[in-house]
Amino acid sequence: MSSSLAKGVRRPASRSKTKRAPAKTAKRVAKATTARPKAHRVSAAKSTSRPLAKKPVKAAAKKAAKPKPTSKARKAAKKVSVSRVKKTQKLAAVRAVRPTPAAAPPPRQPTQDESAALGAFERAHKEFVRGRFAEARNQFRVLVDKYSQVAEVAARARTYLAIAESRLRTESMLPRDADSLYDRGVIELNRGEYVAAQEMFERALKREPEAAHIHYGLAATRARLGSIDLALESLQRALDLQPNLRVRAQHDHDLNPLRNDPDFDRLIFSNPS
Repeated sequence: MSSSLAKGVRRPASRSKTKRAPAKTAKRVAKATTARPKAHRVSAAKSTSRPLAKKPVKAAAKKAAKPKPTSKARKAAKKVSVSRVKKTQKLAAVRAVRPTPAAAPPPRQPTQDESAALGAFERAHKEFVRGRFAEARNQFRVLVDKYSQVAEVAARARTYLAIAESRLRTESMLPRDADSLYDRGVIELNRGEYVAAQEMFERALKREPEAAHIHYGLAATRARLGSIDLALESLQRALDLQPNLRVRAQHDHDLNPLRNDPDFDRLIFSNPS
């Protein structure tokens, strides 16, 4: 009896244990189910927290904004750089090749014949300017015969030779008295024929050497011809013979070439002694 009772008593206890066990397992399942959402939340938070980083997004945006150059663009850039290098090289080569300005060559020295021909021409020309056409004609003839190889000087000598000969041919037609020669000289001076005027005045002075008005006309003619020293000499002689010619000389345009010379101021504007 006792054993059966004990069995009867023990059985319910084991049953109760077996019945309680599901409750514990149910609690564990509930805990597991309640604990899982926390893990999901943490993982979700972690997953949501990653995209919030700003730096990787900016770097990605910059990479997306700057596209990589294609092969064509690279070739074009290389061509541009090469052309620039070539241009700079060409400019440097041109600057290096530029010749330095050469010094002007020294003037050619005349030969011995040219120097002799020029000297003979100057002597003959002085006689021509003085109105001594016969002497000038003879000197020009010698020059042309002796230095014909000096073409330029010989050509000029032939020109003056022709003028001198034409002047000599008209000598027979010239007047003989001093007053007529002076009047003819004034006409030639007003016409601009200064060489002919000088000849007339010099011929008139040979007939009347102390005529102040003839010396004055000769001074004006020589001033027009550029013979400054001879013109001043003739003017000095005219003023010595007739001092009141200073007033006329102060306004005479024929004497303008002499006005820059200090001797002219001394002769015209100084008080006569």
